Amino acid sequence: SQYFNLSESTIRRDLKELEEAQLLKRTHGGAVLFQSVTFEPTYNEKEVTFQEEKKAIAKEAAKFIENGESILLDSGTTTYYLSQELRNFSSLRVVTNSILCANELKDVPGIEVVLCGGSLRSETLALVGPLAEICFDQIRVDKTFIATNGVDVENGLTTPNLTEAATKKKMIACGKKVILITDHTKIGQVSFAKFADIHDINFLITDSSAPKTVVNRINEAGITVHIV
Repeated sequence: SQYFNLSESTIRRDLKELEEAQLLKRTHGGAVLFQSVTFEPTYNEKEVTFQEEKKAIAKEAAKFIENGESILLDSGTTTYYLSQELRNFSSLRVVTNSILCANELKDVPGIEVVLCGGSLRSETLALVGPLAEICFDQIRVDKTFIATNGVDVENGLTTPNLTEAATKKKMIACGKKVILITDHTKIGQVSFAKFADIHDINFLITDSSAPKTVVNRINEAGITVHIV
């Protein structure tokens, strides 16, 4: 009420309407999201949300890359936008478990694409599972760009699916440097399956709508945070 300079009755009415729309559940003194730790939006659902923020994050992430490097791209909407930025490079080796990222870069001169094996998850369009993990066990890259459904100081990096979590853990182990690229909606969130501690990443790139208290705590934990 104070933040938006509105009456408490207006806030209560708005919360009631949001609850009726099944966007949240009212609790004593507040409200919580209906979304559970196992909730996982599809790729198509994620693709249409916060596009400008994700594209800005991708542009910033591209600044971390130099010609001649080997990099690893996780599957996700922000990493897909990063793959589009890579078309501006003349010499890269790109390893990925994303069929969309691989397809984006398949015909770019000077870019070698390495697509891991594995089982295709229709929800995320990611190749995951034992075959993907074998691939990532065998390689090392200069930088890993990882995506997440939640990042929190105490709970680390989390995702709704156990198989995807196991694959992400292997991907993180591949990189000399690990850069987490994620929009503000994942900051401070916790999902079902943990795949990394906060100290397993070196950098976080997110947008300016990220909750400042959580971002500050991540920074205090020794992770360099870049805000776009």
